[in-house]
Amino acid sequence: MFRKILAAAALLAVFSHAFAAVDVNTANEDALRGIKGIGPARAKAILDERGAHGPYKDAADLSKRVKGLGGHTVERLQAEGLAVGPANAQAGQAKVAQATPAKAGVPQPATVAVKK
Repeated sequence: MFRKILAAAALLAVFSHAFAAVDVNTANEDALRGIKGIGPARAKAILDERGAHGPYKDAADLSKRVKGLGGHTVERLQAEGLAVGPANAQAGQAKVAQATPAKAGVPQPATVAVKK
């Protein structure tokens, strides 16, 4: 019974890792190489271009700036789990939502401060 639980947990960990999206703007070389279709040379080219000219804006920006990545290749890599978008897009959206003033008549979520 213990072996079955252990095997199920191991399979779950493997599959959850396989379906996790890898953000091209924050990923290191190992994370990029985890995407099927990205080898050491392509990962290095992506990282070098990102280091030289900043984060990628979108998939078209990635395909334009990295030699050997055409539109179809980027689409295939996105299907494999590569996420392309503005750097820290989710963090930026959260900051915008927090900075938006409360509208009249719209209930706002309560915030709780916890002291330790």
